[in-house]
Amino acid sequence: MADTADPPAPAAGAAQHAQVERPPPKRQKQPQKPAAADAEQPSWLRINADGTKSVLEGSAEIVFAEEVFYNPVQQFNRDMSIAAISVWRDMFFLERAAKARRKAARAAGAAADAGASADAAGAAGASGDGSDGDKDAEMDAAGGDGAAAMDAAEAAGSDADAAAAAGASPGSAGRSADKKQERSARQAKALAKAAGAVAFERVDLSHADFVDQRFSVLEALSATGLRAVRYAKEIGNIGHVVANDLLDAAVQSIQRSAAHNGVDGIVRPNKGDACQVMYRAIGDGQTFDVVDLDPYGSAAPFLDGAVQAVTDGGSQPESCWAKYGGINIPGAQYTHELALRILLHAIQAAAARHRRTIEPLLSCSIDFYVRVFVRVRESAALVKQAASRTSLVFHCTGCRSFVLQPLGKLHRKSGGGDGGVRYGPSIGPAMDRNCVHCGGQSHVGGPFFSDPIHSSEFVARMLDLVAAAGPAKFGTHTRMAGMLAVQSEELPIPLYFTLPTLGAALHCQNPSMVKLTSAILHAGHKVSQSHAAQGSIKTDAPADVIWDILRCWCKQHPPSDKNMSPNSPARRLLAVEPRITANFEKHPKATPDSRKYQLVRYQENPTANWGPKARPKKHKQDEGDHGNDAGGAPESGKRSRSEGGTDADSDE
Repeated sequence: MADTADPPAPAAGAAQHAQVERPPPKRQKQPQKPAAADAEQPSWLRINADGTKSVLEGSAEIVFAEEVFYNPVQQFNRDMSIAAISVWRDMFFLERAAKARRKAARAAGAAADAGASADAAGAAGASGDGSDGDKDAEMDAAGGDGAAAMDAAEAAGSDADAAAAAGASPGSAGRSADKKQERSARQAKALAKAAGAVAFERVDLSHADFVDQRFSVLEALSATGLRAVRYAKEIGNIGHVVANDLLDAAVQSIQRSAAHNGVDGIVRPNKGDACQVMYRAIGDGQTFDVVDLDPYGSAAPFLDGAVQAVTDGGSQPESCWAKYGGINIPGAQYTHELALRILLHAIQAAAARHRRTIEPLLSCSIDFYVRVFVRVRESAALVKQAASRTSLVFHCTGCRSFVLQPLGKLHRKSGGGDGGVRYGPSIGPAMDRNCVHCGGQSHVGGPFFSDPIHSSEFVARMLDLVAAAGPAKFGTHTRMAGMLAVQSEELPIPLYFTLPTLGAALHCQNPSMVKLTSAILHAGHKVSQSHAAQGSIKTDAPADVIWDILRCWCKQHPPSDKNMSPNSPARRLLAVEPRITANFEKHPKATPDSRKYQLVRYQENPTANWGPKARPKKHKQDEGDHGNDAGGAPESGKRSRSEGGTDADSDE
């Protein structure tokens, strides 16, 4: 789901690019140049004999009678969604089958009890009564996945190799092919290792337990139907996909696209307001197993309906670029992850009002937006834990250290069970008025979701699926592999430092990532990077340990004090003697597998002037929801003001 942020705070997903906070420079008028007659046609565009144009993505072909509105950068968004829903389907089917077996076992036990002796019936009844059924349901609702993740690598890497090979000499072409083969082998090894880190049961959809199982999808803001068509063609065992939009032209496009791709029996075009469609489904008892929201702008109007319109245990893929009912911190090094966590908090708050809770499966900071996949479960007991899963952050404006302040606490007494759990407010404040490290003042951010934002089992399954599918199924396979690999290595704790911000605080030469992570590991702490930022350092080491390590570094590499003011954070930090002796020798675990096997871990600019496209133009007669998959650009789906909605902020 998506939200938009209040300026000047970049965030909750909004501050994906620092340049967003500055107004764009005025452009000088340039004389228009005639378009080159031999301009290269993009590979995803096809000109048909009847004058129409087709967009090709995955196994789908979307035909346009008018202007083509398509952003190839967003293919990664859809590829990840297809993989994530496929993985969720397997987990969902396994749970369904397990519930069916338990139900059959209870029924068989009850029948046996009825014909047995009184003693046998009493003994059997203890394990087959209704209270055990409730306990099973509660266990199902509380059941969670682990926490492992992988980071997405760029698709640009393989394209660049192919382009280089195409224009090279015969000898260099052979070497390039060998190099590409070696890279593929390294990537396969890395994926297999990461996927094998968590044990899970694979699903054979042809098995009798699963062959007849189906699930339903609501794509609430569909536009041309590209996403819905790809879901229908590329995800097995879908019963139906309701592709909804408020525009007549969009519904006609969905109908045309579904028929052209031969999935008109699965994709059901629907014209309606997204919120009304979801609330009607709730009232009719026809909820969906998957609700996909990917709006162009704020998703706030859709959150309440979405968390109710998804079945218990169902999945919500969400895309966000804006505000989530929380405050991000301008210029904070961890702003992209904080954006994800503020969005998750907004979804959690919406779900809690209806005695529901969320389980994040995968949370991705991608390009100019964020996308999260969450599972919604019905559990009053877990709703009580929401406060203990929510925090504020105090961020020092001087040295950029941060301290978390949980809003609630959970205490479990010995003996276990819900009766042994006590909930209450957390004790605070978590820090003094001034930073204990440099004396600076602090900004406050949040509230945000402070539990793990990835499920280890889910990420491992994603890695396994991506490795098996290969580039033939996912055009952005290389980037998917890289991002998922980094996420699988990511520590399940909130927020991170970055090398540039640490070095800037001390005015010192930055240590290499390997040296700094080695020193943290030698000090007895865990460390990883975050998929949300290059040069990030996520660690369970307290801030004073990080500063002591850097003080030791500065003793070996003295910074210049020429530009340090007397009361600067750097002088105050360096005035303290380190209490530990840092060891910068390379640690065996200092290089993660994603880097060791040379995966493409962080996206580079795929093209010049890339990013979200401007909102597609509307026909004068069309007002209301405007889906963002109008051929593939950032999805929309906002109601017009006349419909009671609010204008969506742009994805910039």
